Amino acid sequence: MLAILVPKIIGNTHTFNIHSYKGTGHIPKGLKPKTDARKRIFLDQLPKLLRGYGKTFTAYENSTFDAAVVVVCDLDDRCLKEFRRELNEVLNACNPKPITRFCVAIEEGEAWLLGDMPAIESAYPNAKKAVLDEYKNDCVCGTWELLANAIFTGGVGALRAKGHVAIGREKTEWAEKIPPHMDVTTNSSPSFNYFRAKICALITSSAKIDI
Repeated sequence: MLAILVPKIIGNTHTFNIHSYKGTGHIPKGLKPKTDARKRIFLDQLPKLLRGYGKTFTAYENSTFDAAVVVVCDLDDRCLKEFRRELNEVLNACNPKPITRFCVAIEEGEAWLLGDMPAIESAYPNAKKAVLDEYKNDCVCGTWELLANAIFTGGVGALRAKGHVAIGREKTEWAEKIPPHMDVTTNSSPSFNYFRAKICALITSSAKIDI
């Protein structure tokens, strides 16, 4: 999804890299990772990652090349205020601190897809409009489940019956098929618009972005 949407935001003048992780996990106590880095559990590795970026980005301070990190994560069932406090604690523990923006999808990344109903209907012409009309932007309501009820044959029950692998495959298809139709300037998701605003603010300084 991000690989398709970020270029729509930044154009072709700026560069970016996307680094994906296999699981979200939790910010570790003492900010020391509890799992092997090869397991790619995101929040567990975040303190180490941001410290590494902080050291790397200091090399750019006296050049015309700017760089920034954008952390994109699902809120899931966390408290947004508390989660942001924890993320900022991780950043503030870095010396030096990399330029960093925390962008949280509320409740899940599918909320950003649901912020553009015309795009969903273009990608899935048989989508159930009555189901989509029930959605309130960025509400904590079982976001991916609602999208499944709208566009998957048999709804979320049929998809769950196929197992976790099938659910992951279906979510990947949504992330590939819907974003090409999306207009990043008219999205109705507040958390997506926050993400877009942070990216736009960064690129005014010609930043290279790691997401």
